[in-house]
Amino acid sequence: MRNFILSLLLVLIGFNGMAQYAPAAGKAGSTAIYKDSNVIVSWATKCTVIRGWQYIADHSHGKASVGSQSSALGKADNNVVSLGDGGIAIVQFAQAITNGQGPDFAVFENAFDDYFLELAFVEVSSDGQNYFRFPAYSLTQTDSQVVAFGKLNCEKIHNLAGKYRVAYGTPFDLEDLKNTPGLDITQITYIKIIDVVGSIDTLYGSKDSVGRMINDPYPTIFPSGGFDLDAVGVLHSATSFNTAVGIQDFKLYPNPVSNLLNIDLATEADMEIISMQGKVVLKKYLPEGLSTIEVSMLSKGVYMLRLSSNESVSVQSFIKQ
Repeated sequence: MRNFILSLLLVLIGFNGMAQYAPAAGKAGSTAIYKDSNVIVSWATKCTVIRGWQYIADHSHGKASVGSQSSALGKADNNVVSLGDGGIAIVQFAQAITNGQGPDFAVFENAFDDYFLELAFVEVSSDGQNYFRFPAYSLTQTDSQVVAFGKLNCEKIHNLAGKYRVAYGTPFDLEDLKNTPGLDITQITYIKIIDVVGSIDTLYGSKDSVGRMINDPYPTIFPSGGFDLDAVGVLHSATSFNTAVGIQDFKLYPNPVSNLLNIDLATEADMEIISMQGKVVLKKYLPEGLSTIEVSMLSKGVYMLRLSSNESVSVQSFIKQ
């Protein structure tokens, strides 16, 4: 699974010798998940917000104030709650999130284009007390400050919420936190979203998982400053796999794939192949055993394979190359 994630992110070596990550929504290789995609099985049902300052270096401007805690509930709809510098949102769900195949949930922000991106760290908890942060990386230059309404390149950002524009969620895979002491990745009940303070001043700014300063628009001295949380969508609910024995017992290969995709099932299932824009591009009944699916007609990019049987659902990502 680890090798697949690396492929999914399309890590390349650029002219400057630094890794590049998945591109913007709509581009080949993007991991963005559209709000209407039927790979999303549920949405956050409760949210608690601790507001941050509009300008962390000068508290006289007050705290961010746009939206309310309820703005982050339900389906992504561009109705947001603004966190401010270093602000926090903790969201909960009707059923726990579990570690399935591929990404397990997605966080939605409301960036109006692919370049004005406000970022946030994401942490998860299975007990509501101990939180664990996804490894996050920013390769944006730190020689000069990205000012308010400045531009970022999402291909230099990984595992930070806000990577994609409005209506497209940033996916997170619990496999990244496998074997973390104190965390049960099969029963995630809380997600914490923490605004990245994008200052390159070490007195105020945030660092990524390897100690690099994260440069994003700063300062944003207005009531809607900081990360704007729209919604959190669930791809793998802990209740999604309880009713049909064997639905998870399948193999999908090769991945990436060019022409023929093999799916080896332990039970019959209905198959859907879904684009990252949420469109079902291929639908078919699959019997138990090995089926070979022609996918040469698909455009290059990332797709979701959705298998369902007797109310049990399993989803896995694959790359069409």
